[in-house]
Amino acid sequence: MMKLSDIRICVIGLGYVGLPLARLFSTKYPTVGFDLNGARVAALMQGHDSTLEVSDELLQEAISRNGLRCTSSLDDIRGCNFYVVAVPTPVDENNRPDLKPLKGASETVGRVISKGDVVVYESTVYPGVTEEECLPVVERVSGLIFNVDFFAGYSPERINPGDKKHTVETIKKVTSGSTPEIADLVDAVYGSVLLNGTHKAPSIKVAEASKIIENSQRDVNIAFINELAKIFNAMGIDTHDVIEAASSKWNFIKLNPGLVGGHCIGVDPYYLIEKAQVYGVLPRIMTNARRLNDGMGDYVACQTIKCMNKKGVPVKDARVLILGFTFKENCPDTRNTKVVDIVHTLQEYTNNIVIYDPWADPDRVRSEYGLEIKTVILSGAEGEVEESQKFHAVILAVAHDAFRDLDVRSLVVPGGVVYDVKGILPREAVDGRL
Repeated sequence: MMKLSDIRICVIGLGYVGLPLARLFSTKYPTVGFDLNGARVAALMQGHDSTLEVSDELLQEAISRNGLRCTSSLDDIRGCNFYVVAVPTPVDENNRPDLKPLKGASETVGRVISKGDVVVYESTVYPGVTEEECLPVVERVSGLIFNVDFFAGYSPERINPGDKKHTVETIKKVTSGSTPEIADLVDAVYGSVLLNGTHKAPSIKVAEASKIIENSQRDVNIAFINELAKIFNAMGIDTHDVIEAASSKWNFIKLNPGLVGGHCIGVDPYYLIEKAQVYGVLPRIMTNARRLNDGMGDYVACQTIKCMNKKGVPVKDARVLILGFTFKENCPDTRNTKVVDIVHTLQEYTNNIVIYDPWADPDRVRSEYGLEIKTVILSGAEGEVEESQKFHAVILAVAHDAFRDLDVRSLVVPGGVVYDVKGILPREAVDGRL
């Protein structure tokens, strides 16, 4: 078995997960990052990460001091012996697991892997994908035999986009391997760069399952709070007041209602739901949680329309401003954002919708969603919104720091509506909140 001093790492997939991991590994091991997106690779080698997960300073240090290389060429990764796969695991239009990126990455590994090498998967999957779906692809392409000629591990990613506290080097990671010896090796490699160590799972399937229930548990808990919000809104009770009161008990889990998007919580449960049904189990709680959370964008739009009707504000052709489009605050990630559902419901009544988000990439939003994003709010010569540009309704959808001190009422016409999805605006400034 190889020694730590012999490790040469290749990280396949340089997105929100792979790049921070490659940067961290480069502090101790020769590391190459591989990605099929040539433009992404070029930008990284120039020292800038558009996801903002790795600062320009850290990235440039990794390249100049630690020798990190990013590439789209297979020839550049053939000399590696420890391959880490960190590619997306999306769902299709029917919310069924889409393993094409994972199988494509496995083919890449198969083209370059040699005898004695190790491949570790980080992508979130249902239990069994690594051994039943991915490794057979590596075997087929390479002609090598799993657990004879090459070995495998699984260490689920725990990246939280935009979170500068729980970064990859500070979190505790689960590790596993296809043999006891390989489990020890994988654990040692990760443990050598992590500040808070690892948890070595007894098998790859256990490690896979541990990851997927992390996100599924949070999805179910948020669905419960969202359902409470619907109940309390119908009763005329402020949900946030209820949560604050309940939080005074020591073991109450404090969560707030909201939109559940992104590439983890809003997607991963579908993987376990799909696999459970193969075994004859219908996961009712998870399925209902997904259905409820997926419907919250439409609910927010309808609640805003309800507020407008109560105040006598015409909904048809109304000018509406939506503050925020990313799936979470202070982060440029727009993957699976549920703000788009608010937009789609409102478009049944008006086309005069302005979306303002200083974090979102307008080109990416236009390409993925067919919507236009403004990164600078409309304003008059003195920084105030001109009367002709004011809105009949404003929806604060994302809690960006830039919105917290915004005088939202100055953006609406007299008698206009402000709806606060995140509960961060002064209570006297809003007409409704989730």
